[in-house]
Amino acid sequence: MDVKGVILAAGYGTRFLPITKTIPKEMLPLIDIPSIQLIVKEFIDSGIKDILIITSRRKKVLEDFFDREIELENNLNSEKLAKLKEFDANIFFTRQKFMGGTGDALLLCEPFVGKSPFIVAYPDDILISEPPFSLQMIEEHKKSITHNNPSGCTVLCGEYIDGDVSRYGVMDIEKNEKLIYVKKMVEKPEKGKEPSNCISLGRYLYTHEIFKALKEVKKQYKENGEFYQTEPINILAGEGKVICKIFEGLRLDTGTPEGYIKSLVDYIFHIRTEYKTLLVDYLNKKLKEAN
Repeated sequence: MDVKGVILAAGYGTRFLPITKTIPKEMLPLIDIPSIQLIVKEFIDSGIKDILIITSRRKKVLEDFFDREIELENNLNSEKLAKLKEFDANIFFTRQKFMGGTGDALLLCEPFVGKSPFIVAYPDDILISEPPFSLQMIEEHKKSITHNNPSGCTVLCGEYIDGDVSRYGVMDIEKNEKLIYVKKMVEKPEKGKEPSNCISLGRYLYTHEIFKALKEVKKQYKENGEFYQTEPINILAGEGKVICKIFEGLRLDTGTPEGYIKSLVDYIFHIRTEYKTLLVDYLNKKLKEAN
């Protein structure tokens, strides 16, 4: 199955100002790896070879990062050169010319993906699991392909959480023997009116049918007005064409300064464990000094 990958990276990143005045938040590092590289790795490890990154005019550094730097390469020893290994994928870029919301960004994907299913990722929602979660979504999508539904279903990424879910997109779900169907997505429901405790995370596998739904929704908004993906998803959900795959693994939410700090710690504790002792020893030292 030919599945494409799309990364939405056109936003301003205002929560990280002033650094995001010139450095895209997608390039903020977890030690020495920019967050967007982890998304690209997930796609490649899931068998995705064609990746589109949607940027804006302030983010040419993203294109530079995924390009070769010959002068630098010629001045590195073999050990350091290995860190600049080329990505085994075809990486393309297009610009979102105005901030029209995620709905507008998704419409830009249509010429790239054609009739292929495609996975959309936000680079500040890093999902680490085995097998890679994009591959798990592809396998879930395959299960939904039937004679009556030859295109299969859109697949959302879900996670069950305890406590307040009112700041999330929350899914009204219904399970059968094989799949979890999404009846509706509710954005930031009032406390006490949540349809479930299953929230949507920043990973989506769409079929080409999403484009028809996007265009229907866009008609309701004034020209250049922002619109988002929840309404198109609910159109497909009403047709029984949206399912959910529950994520189990390490989630790093780098979208806020607070989340970025926690993600860096989790990344060290679970992935880059060579730095774990250094971090623990240093924090213990600072705690003793504070007391």
